[in-house]
Amino acid sequence: MDALRFRAITDARQLHSLERPPAPRLSIEALFYTRIIGAADLSPDGRQLVFTANLSGRQNLWLAPVQEAQPKAVAWPGWPLQLTISHQRQASPAWSPDGRWIAFISDTDGDEQWDLFLVSPRTGEVVNLTNTPDVSEQSPVWSPDGRHLAYIAKPRHGSSFEIRVLDLDRRESRAITADTPPQYGCYAPVWSPDGAAIAYTREHLAGKDSDIFIAELAGGEARKLTAHDGERLFFAADWAPEGDRLLITSNAGNGFDNAALLAVDATDAANGIRSITQERWEVSAGGFSPDRRWLAYAANVDGESAIFLHDRQSGRAMELTLPRGVNALEGAARCFDATGGRLLFSHNGPDGPNDIWLYALADGACFPLTQSLVAGLRAEDMVPPALAHLPSRDGKFQLSAWVYVPHALPRDGSHPAVVYIHGGPASQAMNAFNRAVQLLANRGYVVIAPNYRGSTGYGQAFHDANFRDLGGGDLDDVLAAADWLLASGYVHPQKMIVMGGSYGGYLTAMALARHPARWAAGVAIVPFVNWFTEIANEDPLLQQYDLATMGDPEENRALFEDRSPMFHLDQIRAPVLLLAGGRDPRCPKSEAEQFAAAIQARGGVAELKVYEDEGHGFARRENQVDAYRRVEAFLLRHVAPGR
Repeated sequence: MDALRFRAITDARQLHSLERPPAPRLSIEALFYTRIIGAADLSPDGRQLVFTANLSGRQNLWLAPVQEAQPKAVAWPGWPLQLTISHQRQASPAWSPDGRWIAFISDTDGDEQWDLFLVSPRTGEVVNLTNTPDVSEQSPVWSPDGRHLAYIAKPRHGSSFEIRVLDLDRRESRAITADTPPQYGCYAPVWSPDGAAIAYTREHLAGKDSDIFIAELAGGEARKLTAHDGERLFFAADWAPEGDRLLITSNAGNGFDNAALLAVDATDAANGIRSITQERWEVSAGGFSPDRRWLAYAANVDGESAIFLHDRQSGRAMELTLPRGVNALEGAARCFDATGGRLLFSHNGPDGPNDIWLYALADGACFPLTQSLVAGLRAEDMVPPALAHLPSRDGKFQLSAWVYVPHALPRDGSHPAVVYIHGGPASQAMNAFNRAVQLLANRGYVVIAPNYRGSTGYGQAFHDANFRDLGGGDLDDVLAAADWLLASGYVHPQKMIVMGGSYGGYLTAMALARHPARWAAGVAIVPFVNWFTEIANEDPLLQQYDLATMGDPEENRALFEDRSPMFHLDQIRAPVLLLAGGRDPRCPKSEAEQFAAAIQARGGVAELKVYEDEGHGFARRENQVDAYRRVEAFLLRHVAPGR
């Protein structure tokens, strides 16, 4: 894998449009009727796949048969069976070791107050295990004997997730962790092979420091395995079949996430860790094969992810030959099937949405188990992005961005463009299918999706670079992406649009308010616009995150005012479209409402739509379609393409 420091700056004039006939006009309905396929798990006998999908317009659980060998044609392997029927979204399916039940979680209208459920794959019987509207339970993991479920739980008005275990025979739950300080949370429970202990990760909400602990199911004080100096990250991924070590992800070696093995009897990180990788890209540990021969991990290389198998005997690793894009390990407890001969993963590429795939270790054959594209959409009609590297305005960083140029577009400096800002900020624009971006490119907009400082994928130093500077250097990086795109010769300088969701929606509002001359329009989806009201009204966990990353609002009042778009409304010139969720616990609808009302009161153009049955983002298909009809109509009114 290439090291981060060897990337070369991309000449904007090297950007080019593919000489293909212009793609047929894609309908919004067709784009958003492509399946949104989420987490998946193989049955213990390897003959069935459970996965979440919106085939019905709602994110429910579905079952599909798993073929024994690669099919002759790439097609759905068998008619999928809808296992759960609900208007509410469901997630995190996990098959019980005996195959009798599937655990999953579900919330109400996107409020993120998840309950734990069981469903029978044979009868469809559904059981709510927790039924706690004021407690969010997530990440269910079965014990090896199937008697217990470990999970994480957080009260609605609390900030810390704790580890709990549910005894399924007695229907009794008890705490494994308790009284975690408000600026920390406990996550990702991992069972020991004998079911006697649980490993878990305790992470500071700022995302800069974490530790791995082991707690015995019988009780007693948990043991910390990763005592260390300074800020380092350690995350438990899987427990070795031998029971003597954990597979982990850690940045302790070189500041970049890497895979390593951690001895269970370690007393500190320095003595207990043996590195598996030492890359200057971010590696995510996966899991062990049941036959003890392999361990799997994934590597994020500049916005594309590959999957590797490490031979535990020879110490050698091989990269799996997979389609380019974003390949991620799947499976609730393990990514391997029970034999260790097949690997479950998902593939998401620029020309098609996420699908679940299977890889056979014996011959390297891999094939999809789901098919998310629908009739009327062709992979060749999608716009593949180019990867660009560009300097930050202050010269401190080299930035990456994915750039989408519509087919057969003349380089005449007349075209509109969208700077599309990802959320997070701890997230990343990757070479994956994006319905909104493909819609924009299909309509004639050039799109650039930058990875500003604070993004993941480029090491801890880059991730931390906007710490206590949110809306500062990262906003300048967004402007650097706009500068680079203008230099390509495709884009008209008075036809620049800024668009993003969540934190990307915040940066959109900041861009409109702090650099008004640059933008012809803005689209802010589930944004926040005022640091003071956001911190006062958001979920307590996010509140602690913001306090950790931005500081105290009273002590840093000047900074909070400077970085809140609401305090700079008099500068906004461009029309703005705001879309919000009525039950959003992260960026409450009041954020978008106050922004729209204030702009309108000053005589500006601010269109607002609140989807009252949605949370942080839109899960219901009819709302997705309506939202992007509004986006298309808004942009056509204010910044129409010339062709």
